[in-house]
Amino acid sequence: MPGPLVIRLIGRLIDWAVIAIGAVMVVVVFVDVLLHLFDRDMAWTNELGEFLMVWVSFLGGAAATQRGGHMSISEFVNKLKPQARQRADFVLQVFSLAVVGSLVFYGWRLVNGNWGNQLTVLEWPMAYQYLGMAVGSTAMALFLAFDLIQIARGVPRELRYPKED
Repeated sequence: MPGPLVIRLIGRLIDWAVIAIGAVMVVVVFVDVLLHLFDRDMAWTNELGEFLMVWVSFLGGAAATQRGGHMSISEFVNKLKPQARQRADFVLQVFSLAVVGSLVFYGWRLVNGNWGNQLTVLEWPMAYQYLGMAVGSTAMALFLAFDLIQIARGVPRELRYPKED
């Protein structure tokens, strides 16, 4: 994603976090499956897997947002003339930002309200799990706001989201 250095750095940090979390999930589940062959079990595997799935889901959403890669039905919008396409993109990004803004608001409320609750096996504060939603949604909002600014400046989609080789 082209843009200011801070936006690009946050994007790369998120990309690497998604990769790292995915790798940890694969290793933990693989080791637990191997242990099952010897009638052993790591009791915390399911809880850690759920914890990491929340994080990778919301950070993955942010990674997709930074690339304009969320699913969309674009047949109508793609047929618009460039100026109309810019207006449609603007309206869609405003709507997306409003939706993600509610996730940011409630995500941080969940974090703040769950420091006293603990995960059953890991005994970590539940707030750490909800932090995945809050951080990922905040990153999505940042990327959406940056894109909205670019749209308002008249930058076409092809320049906002160049094809990666």
